[in-house]
Amino acid sequence: MAGGRLEGVATLLIVHHTPSPNCQAMLEAVVSGATAPEIEGVRVVRRAALAATPVDVLEADGYLLGTPANLGYMSGALKHFFDQIYYPCLDETRGRPFGYYVHGGSDTTGAVRGIEAVTTGLGWRRAASAVSVAGEPGKADLETCWELGATLAAGLTD
Repeated sequence: MAGGRLEGVATLLIVHHTPSPNCQAMLEAVVSGATAPEIEGVRVVRRAALAATPVDVLEADGYLLGTPANLGYMSGALKHFFDQIYYPCLDETRGRPFGYYVHGGSDTTGAVRGIEAVTTGLGWRRAASAVSVAGEPGKADLETCWELGATLAAGLTD
């Protein structure tokens, strides 16, 4: 892979905006899956969406994105992340795998549509089904988040 692989170790970059307990629970489940003991050879790097940089993206082999649905769209923080990395990373990251999760109070449609549009423009390849949760995440939702993290991380070792 073309990202930050050093000595056989792939890098999964988790970029998230986590302003609520529901988003925090989803992030923790994703991280738990991505760092499961049975997955070896993957370094997981977490960055808040407002702190993530083009260098972080260029050094990663895959991406896991997390956001609340705010006013019918992805969070402003995740949009800012995309605005900062889009052109600096456009050519170098095409084809890299990604996945994402979205939490909304009642509807996540606009946030999902926005993430799909930007990642399509970047040429990223969705490597796992998106997780979209409206309302408080239940046990099954958190298990699906765990699976999302594990799937993205394990996919980088292939």
